[in-house]
Amino acid sequence: MAGFLKDKTSLVTGAGSGIGRACAVTMAREGAAVVVSDLDADKAEETLRVIQTRGGRGMVVPADVTCSDDVAALVEKTVAIYGRLDCACNNAGIGRIRAERVHEYPEDDWDRTIAVNARGVWLCLRYEISQMLRQGGGAIVNMASAAGLIAAPHASAYVTSKHAVIGLTTTAAQEYSGDGIRINAVCPGLIDTAGLTGQLGWLPESVARFLCRRLASKRIPIGRLGTPEEVAESVAWLCSDAASLVTGEAIAADGGFTAQ
Repeated sequence: MAGFLKDKTSLVTGAGSGIGRACAVTMAREGAAVVVSDLDADKAEETLRVIQTRGGRGMVVPADVTCSDDVAALVEKTVAIYGRLDCACNNAGIGRIRAERVHEYPEDDWDRTIAVNARGVWLCLRYEISQMLRQGGGAIVNMASAAGLIAAPHASAYVTSKHAVIGLTTTAAQEYSGDGIRINAVCPGLIDTAGLTGQLGWLPESVARFLCRRLASKRIPIGRLGTPEEVAESVAWLCSDAASLVTGEAIAADGGFTAQ
């Protein structure tokens, strides 16, 4: 099935590392020209080098997804270089586990998490959809989380933001399904990334990784952490014409965790 994004133009936010990098690399492998976007331009350049060393095409456009001007420029530059925007993965996000419960949660942390994870996705949708309406269609995947499907104590801001992403996804899918624009969400579970161990930032990385793997072996039906590449395969498929009947879905990529 190689090449199912051939001749398409794709945009990935938060593509400097982890799941975002895997999505960008996978889309390039499948033939798309990939616009690699991240707040950290150096990390975005690293992702582009991976794509290019594997024979793929793309360019870097740094952007802060909480800034409307940045997101507008990101889409404008994509279209200026490649002529259109066929698919997008709105992956940029932040979040971590905290000791505080809801009534103790720091206001600044709450505001920043909601700004990046919820408002950032909305801003991306706003400009991506506007372009797709002009060109006659496209496909968008928003990165939600298994935490958007269930409760997760001590992560109230993150959980709230990811529930919001799913609600926004399903609503937008309903609004634009008649315009040839498909909009879905992918909900990763415990994925083996630096972002996962970073949620246990008060612990040494080696200890955090051990605890995450141990938790996965006990709590996830497949008995292990997922990989960024596994999530990326779902994203690439949803962006392809092979998923032409799929819109408004929040697909769990979590090894069966939320199915229990």
